Amino acid sequence: MADQSTNGSQLEAVIVDGGRIPFQRSGTGYNDLMAYDLGRLAVEGIISRAPIDGGDLDRVIMGTVIQDVNTSNVARESALGAGIPNHVPAHTVTQACISSNQAVTSAINLIKAGQAKAVLAGGTETMSDIPIRFRKTFRQKLLEARKYKSISDFLKFFKGLRPSHLLPEIPAIAEFSTGETMGESCDRMAAHFGISRQEQDEYALRSHQLAAKATNEGWLDPELLPAAVPPDFDTIEHDNTFREDTSMEKLEKLSPAFIKPHGTITAGNSSAFTDGASASLIMEKEAALQKGITPKAYLRGYTYVAQDPEDELLLGPAYATPKVLDAMGLQLSDIDVFEFHEAFAGQILTVLKTLNSDTFAQEKLDRDQKVGEIPMDKFNCWGGSLSLGHPFGATGVRLVTTAANRLHHEDGELALVAACAAGGQGHAIVLERFDG
Repeated sequence: MADQSTNGSQLEAVIVDGGRIPFQRSGTGYNDLMAYDLGRLAVEGIISRAPIDGGDLDRVIMGTVIQDVNTSNVARESALGAGIPNHVPAHTVTQACISSNQAVTSAINLIKAGQAKAVLAGGTETMSDIPIRFRKTFRQKLLEARKYKSISDFLKFFKGLRPSHLLPEIPAIAEFSTGETMGESCDRMAAHFGISRQEQDEYALRSHQLAAKATNEGWLDPELLPAAVPPDFDTIEHDNTFREDTSMEKLEKLSPAFIKPHGTITAGNSSAFTDGASASLIMEKEAALQKGITPKAYLRGYTYVAQDPEDELLLGPAYATPKVLDAMGLQLSDIDVFEFHEAFAGQILTVLKTLNSDTFAQEKLDRDQKVGEIPMDKFNCWGGSLSLGHPFGATGVRLVTTAANRLHHEDGELALVAACAAGGQGHAIVLERFDG
């Protein structure tokens, strides 16, 4: 993290602006759009209010998870669709739920290496139009058919085919390595660490109430990019993901979603399938200042971690948090703003519990003492993924953007962003408010 420029001064990455189109529950506001469309809308939105032109960008990097074969490099397609000049290179990254975190840190690396002065980092995801394909036997038959020349060749197409081969193959939201869904893994983890159903429902209620308050107070407005949705171009201005009218009574009535009948993970205390896209403008500090631009925050130290996806699938933040704090010589008490990804209430409560556990610290972190307790009055105060939604490829930039905005809104100095991801991976990054 100490790359130097040619004149010997340290190159520093800053976030100038960040935003997202309003997140929508899958099958609603963006039902007819591709991930490309959502990415294009986010890029258009951030560039329309940016202090630089699209042609001033050195790179566009976007995260996505469920790729459409027609737009496999969705960053490039979204950039071109948004009017970014074709001389600006663009590439797509994927790292499950931390894909756009990877876009952000890739931008940091380019800036610190002197390879870029301005990067657009974002992410896009749709769950309303996931790729569904034929089963492998039928796919192979279709590929072979391209070589057919005679009628007899085409007649053998049906040899060996069964009706079951024509059934669609729908992508599973499960770990390839274990075959277990994230919800099932979280259910086991919550039980292992003693996180009750009531605690999870209470946390979910908190998330929805805070998201509703932040929306109603206008605190989220700076990060929302109104989206004019074709073909009628009706404008979507707010998230439709949070439940302002939910209550403990409603949450308690929901049945277990994964491990039945005794599981504790329900639709109410889980993040919902969500469509959305995000974008941020990241620049080299001096380049921004020379253009008269005031950044929002420095992007400081960051880390990525990986654990056993079978037993510690969602514990990434519990490992990444102490690692990044130690690297920067910080403690939890130095952090003013916490923004952690909420995949499930059971997941986030387990992370908080393990960070505050001497046993976990000694057995898993090789530390004598626990990392510490995160004060809830600093934690996800404007809602989180449980309430605001979780478009896989876009959440990371939402977290970073919200953290930067909260630093100014709450007069804080340092923010910590952390997230878990499929594959047993995790990420954490520290932001420092820019005061000029």
